Amino acid sequence: MSGPLTTRDLYNALRDKLGLRWIAGRGGSERTLQGDFPGAGSQGLTGPLNFIHPNRVQIVGRAELIYFAGLNEQLYRDVTSKLFTAKPAAVILTDEIDIEDEIDIEDEFVRQAEHFDVPLFSSTLPDNRLVNELQYYLTQVLADRTSVHGVFVDVLGIGTLLTGAPAVGKSELAFELISRGHHLVADDMPEFARITPDIVTGTCPPLLKNFLEVRGLGVLNIREMFGDSAIRQTKRLRLIIDLQPMGGNELKQLDRLKGSHDSRNILGLDIPEVTIPVAPGRNPAILVEAAVRQHMLRRQGYDAAIDFSRRQEALIAEKGGGS
Repeated sequence: MSGPLTTRDLYNALRDKLGLRWIAGRGGSERTLQGDFPGAGSQGLTGPLNFIHPNRVQIVGRAELIYFAGLNEQLYRDVTSKLFTAKPAAVILTDEIDIEDEIDIEDEFVRQAEHFDVPLFSSTLPDNRLVNELQYYLTQVLADRTSVHGVFVDVLGIGTLLTGAPAVGKSELAFELISRGHHLVADDMPEFARITPDIVTGTCPPLLKNFLEVRGLGVLNIREMFGDSAIRQTKRLRLIIDLQPMGGNELKQLDRLKGSHDSRNILGLDIPEVTIPVAPGRNPAILVEAAVRQHMLRRQGYDAAIDFSRRQEALIAEKGGGS
């Protein structure tokens, strides 16, 4: 989405899914979900009514109605004024609450919403489900994003980004992997978003969805060629494989025991990276599968290089002890 997310954007995107009805405060339709005033950065995105640490989207459900019902008229007006002066992006009433029927002081929410230009919605959903739906949507839409040149594929369930110089063979490799039963997420410029502190997910830009460019063949529609199962809409990024053309001398310089392992920072998160040499006689698809399987073993705590070194040390110690 270009530009900041506004309350109007939120309403249009989730109106049907959340059963939203716009009651009042249409003058605040351009309020942003990420506030631009001092202290806005500390606000939660959405949640049940909170006066101490107000959320950008405040949820008012049945429990809050019971609280309001116990207040006298003046205190009720003070509390609702505090709710709206906290500059929320919106206030949403859950469970199809009818404020005229269920709140004794008629139209106070409407009056405050209109006075402060705060959008006031009602939703057909109960408060817990509404909060969950909103948190998921806002986390996805407001996440930090970047694009990386490469091909993003799902290999053995592991989101794997293939990178390397132009014409190194990334798309051809991706096509061979798809032919071997793996899945395409995005070609050329996959988009990545950091949706939690330790999770970066990748998706395909709408224009490139389902397409893969292979030099000499042109643009291929992978969904049409291989079916729906060959495509993944989104995948968590867990591994980067960097394809590097190498000659004989460069190959000799590689660590034969440990290989070439590093990490690359994507959106502030270090992603494991493996460099695979591209040279005549090597099969990149098989090597990518092997790299993914090796990565899976490392996540489980097994490192073949360490295992081999220990075995070698044990053998040397055994021979030394017997001499």
